[in-house]
Amino acid sequence: TTSAPRPEASVAATARASSSAQCGPGSAIHTARGALVVVPDGRVAARVDTALTALLGEGHHALLTADAGPQKRYGQWLAVRRGAVRAVVGTRAAMFAPVRDLGLVAIWDDGDSSHSEPHAPLPHAREVLLLRAAHDRCAFLLGGTGCTVEAAQLVETGWALPMAADRERLRGAAPLVRTVGDAELARDEAARAARLPSLAWQAVRDGLKAGPVLVQVPRRGYVPRLGCERCRAPARCRHCAGPLEAPEQRELHCAWCGRGEPAWRCAECGGTRLRASVVGARRTAEELGRAFPAVPVRTSGRDHILDTVPGRPALVVSTPGAEPVAEGGYAAALLLDGWAMLGRPDLRAGEEALRRWLHAASLVRGQDDGGTVVVVAEPTLRPVQALVRWDPVGHAQRELAERAELGFPPVSRMAAVTGGPEAVAAFLTAAELPPDAEVLGPVPLPLTDPARPRRTGDPPPGELWERALLRVPPGSGAALAAALKSAQANRLARGGGEPVRIRIDPPDIG
Repeated sequence: TTSAPRPEASVAATARASSSAQCGPGSAIHTARGALVVVPDGRVAARVDTALTALLGEGHHALLTADAGPQKRYGQWLAVRRGAVRAVVGTRAAMFAPVRDLGLVAIWDDGDSSHSEPHAPLPHAREVLLLRAAHDRCAFLLGGTGCTVEAAQLVETGWALPMAADRERLRGAAPLVRTVGDAELARDEAARAARLPSLAWQAVRDGLKAGPVLVQVPRRGYVPRLGCERCRAPARCRHCAGPLEAPEQRELHCAWCGRGEPAWRCAECGGTRLRASVVGARRTAEELGRAFPAVPVRTSGRDHILDTVPGRPALVVSTPGAEPVAEGGYAAALLLDGWAMLGRPDLRAGEEALRRWLHAASLVRGQDDGGTVVVVAEPTLRPVQALVRWDPVGHAQRELAERAELGFPPVSRMAAVTGGPEAVAAFLTAAELPPDAEVLGPVPLPLTDPARPRRTGDPPPGELWERALLRVPPGSGAALAAALKSAQANRLARGGGEPVRIRIDPPDIG
């Protein structure tokens, strides 16, 4: 069991969402100790809040989310601080909740970027809860539909124990996952290049006979990315080099600076005609609505997120992370444009794509109930095969082994130093790095991915920054952090100049 308040009883749970762990806030409370649960967003927190209210009754736990408002949130925090309640559920900021006599800390879906604080000192909820578990000698529970490399490392080192459903139970609970393989290509030669191959259309038609169908699209908007029709070069703004987009019923304009581009011309070949290089969720919903005119189409994304949808036949088009829960589960799901997630220049591209696919697929009915998932991506790729086998743990273990061979985090400790070219060079010269530190770069920082919102630490649009990666072997992380802290303090004491940003163990290494 994981309710024993000892580090050796800690668990890294990588079971499917439907699997039940024999540990939770109720178990900790029954042993007269406190419990703290951190989840990615307010929607998940609300569902956990409802479940705990049914289990424990009113007034036995606190819900700490930004949606509650400052007055209610502060009242809940005071109740936790005074020991009036011993169980806390909340989003990222709840990792610091002053729960008395902790018996359990738990985090759900630690791979979600919402768990990473974008402001200094840039803590991650998983790392904070690990420190609290070791300091308070309490149990640690990590759960999710997927498995991160960090979770695999906890098990690999023996700090945590794995807890997962057996394969027989998993086969019955997980949906049938299909890819566009050789059989489909033999029947339909255009299936490999088609955005919606015949297999996907068939899955939608069959699924709508039994209930709602989920369609996951990586990009929001209508036509968020455009390219030249002749040479396929990305269409960019003449002023800031930002990506051009064509929102529904609006003129062409830049997604970064907002300037209009009524007379665009390709800088590579001089062409004047555009094509959609990326199709967004709204355009996908429009196309599916024309293909299935008698079926209602609903969208869920950044602008409007649905919490739940009825169990009646309908098409639900959603961006990753905004998928609503269907009553009775979805009859089928389509995972479109897999290349958009797998092709990102990021060390975590495969892990992140698999995590998002597993989350969407976990909302589909089990194979025993006819649930089907179709993923439109190259079937031979490792994340696609891991989805077909429903094996996130095996995927994470292989990723960990490759990172150990190449010296990438979390096996090594790494820091990113970002800023203008002169500022980064001066900082590296002044820093007294450990003898075993390896400096990679500096190199020009890649342009911000236009598909995601801008984050704290991104360079201003159109401004060229550089990034240097500093790598040290295990055991030298504290020395590296101390050296960078000292160099930054000395630099700021002298007046600073251009900004230099430092991030220990950056979550996204391009």
